[in-house]
Amino acid sequence: MDKELIIRSSSDDVDFALLKDGKLIELQKDEGGNNFSVGDVFIAKIRKAVPGLNAAFVNVGYEKDAFLHYHDLGPKLPSLLKFTKSVSTGKLKDFSLKNFPFEKDIDKDGKIADVLKSNQSLLVQIVKEPISTKGPRISSELSIAGRYIVLVPFSSRISISQKIEDKEEKERLKRLVKSITPPGFGIIVRTVAQGKKVAELDKDLQNLLSRWTAMCKKLHKAHHPSKVLGEMNKASSILRDIFNDTFTAIHVDDEELYIKIKDYVHEIAPNKESIVKQYQSNVPIFEKYGIERQIKTSFGKTVSMAKGAYLVIEHTEALHVIDVNSGNRSNKANNQEETALEVNLIAATEIARQLRLRDMGGIIVVDFIDMTNAENRQKLFNHFRDEMKDDRAKHKILPPSKFGLIQITRQRVRPEMNIKTREQNPDELMNNSEVEAPIGIVQNITHDLEKLLKKDYKKLTLNTHPFIAAFLTKGFPSIRSKWFFEHKKWVKILPRDAYTYLEYHFFDKDGNQVK
Repeated sequence: MDKELIIRSSSDDVDFALLKDGKLIELQKDEGGNNFSVGDVFIAKIRKAVPGLNAAFVNVGYEKDAFLHYHDLGPKLPSLLKFTKSVSTGKLKDFSLKNFPFEKDIDKDGKIADVLKSNQSLLVQIVKEPISTKGPRISSELSIAGRYIVLVPFSSRISISQKIEDKEEKERLKRLVKSITPPGFGIIVRTVAQGKKVAELDKDLQNLLSRWTAMCKKLHKAHHPSKVLGEMNKASSILRDIFNDTFTAIHVDDEELYIKIKDYVHEIAPNKESIVKQYQSNVPIFEKYGIERQIKTSFGKTVSMAKGAYLVIEHTEALHVIDVNSGNRSNKANNQEETALEVNLIAATEIARQLRLRDMGGIIVVDFIDMTNAENRQKLFNHFRDEMKDDRAKHKILPPSKFGLIQITRQRVRPEMNIKTREQNPDELMNNSEVEAPIGIVQNITHDLEKLLKKDYKKLTLNTHPFIAAFLTKGFPSIRSKWFFEHKKWVKILPRDAYTYLEYHFFDKDGNQVK
């Protein structure tokens, strides 16, 4: 299994595409203007407590107040409030928590109005980014994530990732971590810590403690509300969370980002530093690795699969509905039950990919093709669970209902990835023309080409939609050949999957856009 991370950088945004054996399984965007990312810590002001919801609305500097439920306060809230006040006023200069006296824990079934007051300052962390009309969801149980461990201030608990199943390894890690954990802090050991030595864990811990200290230093003069600890850049946080030995390549098209990622990989896995490569080519990086084409075929309402089967994905306010269809595939199976099982297994694999790709959250209902055999239904359920194992988002899958529906809940902490793949009818867009769009666009291209050739451009390259590129180059004599016979200049034509049907651009020999 080969895993590749393809990183495309533009002026403000950075796009990350994760490929598994060449197939796109995850797509994320780091928007330059996003100041409210999961993991960011803010010094915030309590706006008001709402007893009916047992929650508070908190001003974190976003246009909509953040939502803080009582259950997200954490038992050590009084200690956190006391610490925040002491550091903010400059009375406390030791941030280690070694000699800090902890307050009594709050009641787990208490009331929000008993523990928080309006205008109170509080350290909070973003656990869910602003989505649609809602402000961020926050928690006052802080945690700072590293490569191997997560540091939890105001705690004494040592937890080991449930994905580590070996009991001996769990005990070994618990023993190691206990020996290096400073007083006043708890630690969660991540899955990638499996097999690591104490020196690597301690190095990660010291790095997290220095981030905690840097955050506390900011509190003294910080404006309320303001960000006091930012999550590391998206490239590093993605690598921190998903990077492992199965990665075979990381391609980056920006030099500055390439250097940062190379340094980070050198830090977390020196033996893998060589897989980070800077991409240098005139062909856009997402085009080169077939990502643009996969985006166009993966984000529509209908998703095609192997053997003629397809999915229909519908979104409503309350939930997402996925319908599995066998399509017009030729039936090579002996009976309907075998056909249904085969299509359902293909669909389960594609649905697991789609949930990650689109980052769909909330309630998802899947209508698989009906199967009468209980053993086949169990086989489908087990296969679906196995396919979802790689999904980092918290999720729960229920067994098939009496109607054959499988229900899934999946945590969503960021806005859903939504890419429009349906274009407006090109004939409607060219409403001033009496001819069909393909003919009209070719006439426009020919007209622009003649104007450019009069300006004596030596080598011209035309970038256009794959359909138009094929229209210009196929057949004998092709339209491009006719241009050559008429103007004695050969035009290079490059199909671009990212272009809309009517989009085209000419480039000169230096790669500069001239039309």
